[in-house]
Amino acid sequence: QVQLVESGGGLVQAGGSLRLSCVASGRTFSTYPMGWFRQAPGKEREFVAAISWNGGSTTYADSVKGRFTISRDNAKNTVYLQMNSLKPEDTAVYYCAADRTIRARISNYAAAYNYWGQGTQVTVSS
Repeated sequence: QVQLVESGGGLVQAGGSLRLSCVASGRTFSTYPMGWFRQAPGKEREFVAAISWNGGSTTYADSVKGRFTISRDNAKNTVYLQMNSLKPEDTAVYYCAADRTIRARISNYAAAYNYWGQGTQVTVSS
């Protein structure tokens, strides 16, 4: 079992920045990929970004490319999502997710991820 706890959400004006963190339990964090997804009211959950087990590969949704950066610190069992140049359309609940398949390739499909955090709200005002 893996427990994921997100933090760092909040209210920010358009153009501002936030950094989300997600801490994972367990001793095998460094062996599996991590992802960030988001869900806005009335919409389906959508992929935001993913990072490989060693941080060597990342992928992003087109809507956030160039504005968001995913990173991880395996010594701290933590994955981050740095969000810059935020827009009102970025407003959503953000979830981190773990694909507990050792050294799996990163994926932008929610079905590839086995464990999910409870989510953190990000609200961007215009």
